[in-house]
Amino acid sequence: MSERRYFGTDGIRGTANAAPMTVETALALGRAVATRFNRTGHRAKILVGKDTRLSGYMFEAALLAGITSTGADVILLGPLPTPGIAFLTTSMRADAGIVLSASHNPFEDNGLKVFGHDGFKLPDEVEMDLERMMDSPAAMKIARGRDVGRAKRVDDAMGRYVTHLKTMLRAEYDLSGLRIVVDCANGAAYRAAPTLLAELGATVFAIGVTPDGTNINDGCGSLHPEMAAAAVKVHGAHLGIALDGDADRLILIDERGDVVDGDAVMALAALDLKEHGLLRGDTVVATVMSNLGLEHALSRAGIRLERTAVGDRYVVQRMREGGFNFGGEQSGHLVFLDHATTGDGLVAALQVLNVMQGRQRPLSELAQVMQRLPQVLVNLKVPEKRPLASLPLASAAMADVEAKLGKDGRILVRYSGTEAKIRVMIEGPDEAVIGTFAQEVVAAISKDFGV
Repeated sequence: MSERRYFGTDGIRGTANAAPMTVETALALGRAVATRFNRTGHRAKILVGKDTRLSGYMFEAALLAGITSTGADVILLGPLPTPGIAFLTTSMRADAGIVLSASHNPFEDNGLKVFGHDGFKLPDEVEMDLERMMDSPAAMKIARGRDVGRAKRVDDAMGRYVTHLKTMLRAEYDLSGLRIVVDCANGAAYRAAPTLLAELGATVFAIGVTPDGTNINDGCGSLHPEMAAAAVKVHGAHLGIALDGDADRLILIDERGDVVDGDAVMALAALDLKEHGLLRGDTVVATVMSNLGLEHALSRAGIRLERTAVGDRYVVQRMREGGFNFGGEQSGHLVFLDHATTGDGLVAALQVLNVMQGRQRPLSELAQVMQRLPQVLVNLKVPEKRPLASLPLASAAMADVEAKLGKDGRILVRYSGTEAKIRVMIEGPDEAVIGTFAQEVVAAISKDFGV
């Protein structure tokens, strides 16, 4: 496959108003998506939703202009979680859905993600096709006169999504009597999440629900679960839910104020699904970043763990290829394919609440099904993404660490798919030892790059 110019592991992403995340890119993407999905005798319908970033206004306008200029119609959803836009793309019979969000990144960034009519992220070959059109304006149809597209805004998008989510809680349960903290990261779920939980009967303590365009993910949400943890203790809550800016991931907080990451949630959810005969293929799909402790916990229950490259799109791709229905990432992207086409923090929270209600046990006990192996993750900014094999000092350091760990641990070094960073992850039985190993590898990488 030829090298990508715009799309990364999760759409197009970057600093707003700097290449590639410019209004010109948004305009071109809007035209390319509409051109691809317009057909003779069929005017394409494209949904556009966003999170709460200040730059969302200008990119929304650019997308609208690009789409309508080709003769396709636009439905504007406003601020809504990414999985909500994926859901509405299918339920409203749209040809595609475009999300404006940089997920967990700071407000200065923004991103463009595209879903097909089936609610799934576009396959690589379709994204490459869009890139070719974006770089070849002559390949894109321009409408004139009566053929120019129209736009309208849907005011009840959040209500439609919340109504859909409420069906995820088993009919025999409600949340009355439960005190739940939800941290919406001042992002796209700032109205949907508290509304959902309250309508299901919970007493809700909502934080991170005052977006101002610049405070998304700022010291709150899934990247900073300490905020939700503190609120759980203050309010004596049974559960804390920390979402990221577009609510496609979550980190949970148990009733003691302790963080429960995506791996632990995958373990407890997978065991429950298997017990009810609902885990297809007795398999869970996760990424190379998931802790060895997850693999061990699943193996003891006769569940196989398949690993993919980092990115929920690759998890979903493998799930669909293998006919599996559950997978996710340590970071909290959890995909219940029977209920959603992409990672959905609120779907995941409701599935955990189903387990809590069914077993009548607190999250702190349920999370004990997995014993986490110590894991160290160090990020280093790099000036460019050279092939790892071309870094002699780093390669030698990595081989040395791998030999010392043997079968008791593992090392993974990879570039971020969305940022100019290299990530060093090491697992092993002794946290102090693997911490030293990680610093040795980072030092070698720094010397290779001269930074």
